Amino acid sequence: MSGMNLAPYREFAKGSLGFDFKNIELLVTALTHRSYVNEHRKSTSQHNERLEFLGDAVLELVTTRFLFDNYSEPEGILTSWRSALVRTESIGAAGKDLGYEPLIRMSRGEKRGSERARDHILANAFEALIGAIYLDQGYDVAAEFISKHILSKTEQILNDKSWRDPKSYLQEVAQQVEGKTPSYKVLREDGPDHDKVFEIGVFVSGKLQGKGSGSSKQAAQQEAAKDALEHYEKR
Repeated sequence: MSGMNLAPYREFAKGSLGFDFKNIELLVTALTHRSYVNEHRKSTSQHNERLEFLGDAVLELVTTRFLFDNYSEPEGILTSWRSALVRTESIGAAGKDLGYEPLIRMSRGEKRGSERARDHILANAFEALIGAIYLDQGYDVAAEFISKHILSKTEQILNDKSWRDPKSYLQEVAQQVEGKTPSYKVLREDGPDHDKVFEIGVFVSGKLQGKGSGSSKQAAQQEAAKDALEHYEKR
């Protein structure tokens, strides 16, 4: 990394993370996407996937221990809570809040990619960042980082019940209230093939109960299920 301007990375570490990296190259690698290495093979050989692998394990361990120590619910419930805390949307949002997106090194093509693709890169970089912090600063600092940016959202997730899978929960509610199983139908598709937005409706007993949009049919179905659940809660 000789000749590279490391000042923005040092400023990010000091300002947003609250400490100096002993090995700043770990932080740079954590924020380097594979596509960047493919475009700069002569100057760069390290991308963040190994750090992501490590960070994912640290994140799961810290989250699991936190839930085990603080809640007495059975294993199945705790697993659902953990999944909600560490899912791509949650850690991607934490990455956005940290503001490291401008520091992520990626290819020109990835920079022009869809919002969904960039969100995925942000989430992967968050896990890689955890891996880098763990290696550079140790377990306790990594655990404190996870607590501040992920575990602090626990009460919010429990209060708004976003830990429940909307489609599964809607199926339970619809069968209980209507005696019917929900079905999903694409209402509209917009945008080019590489960046489509789907609008999907969920129907119960042939009646439209909710609508949702997303960059994939699965994401749009989840949003439609959330919308329908709000409808049932108001009844």
